[in-house]
Amino acid sequence: MSIFPKIWLSIANMSGQELQFIKSAFDTNWVVPLGPNVDGFEKDLEEFLTSENKIVVLSSGTAALHLALIQLEIQPEDEIICQSFTFSATANPVKYLGANPVFVDSEADTWNMDPQLLEFAIYDRIKVTGKKPKVIIPVHLYGMPAKRAEIVAIANKFKIPILEDAAEALGSTYKGKYCGTFGEFACLSFNGNKIITTSGGGALVCSTKDEANKTKGHALQWFLAQK
Repeated sequence: MSIFPKIWLSIANMSGQELQFIKSAFDTNWVVPLGPNVDGFEKDLEEFLTSENKIVVLSSGTAALHLALIQLEIQPEDEIICQSFTFSATANPVKYLGANPVFVDSEADTWNMDPQLLEFAIYDRIKVTGKKPKVIIPVHLYGMPAKRAEIVAIANKFKIPILEDAAEALGSTYKGKYCGTFGEFACLSFNGNKIITTSGGGALVCSTKDEANKTKGHALQWFLAQK
């Protein structure tokens, strides 16, 4: 038996209003997956992050990454830059689409994607395959922002879109700007160990209203395909 106390990653804090909202859902017979609470949650997230972004609430952060990669037109055998130190859900949607993750190691300051190794990896893949990777997925692990300025500069240099994994970083800021707002897309998670939890669920942060509408369309297509 360990003599050291357990350090919890995250513990949910109940405010006392949860049962009131659960009772309201039962009283109004509101058991369908969408409705005013979801619409309100999306609006609140938009206002919290920035009015420039559009939010689509989804079943998980993994689903958000998956739908973003679809909109970024990822095809089988494409290569996607991923952070090595992360949960497997960062890379799983890449494999869902038949693409290949290229893992980049961490730097010592934030434990997130090392910008120098990122640039090396891009040059290496161009040399080996003749093609640059299609997307860069940095992760803000444990709420610690990755080195945004350096990563954005490299992405702009090679004209590669950024898909942020901000699943653990809702509320974290880098030079006054919230994590989840500097990529073409970003994912949020509301799993039980996250900053805000709905027990499960996630969201995709989109740059435009058109991207948000396309996200909802792709999600509906997937849902109907399961029928």
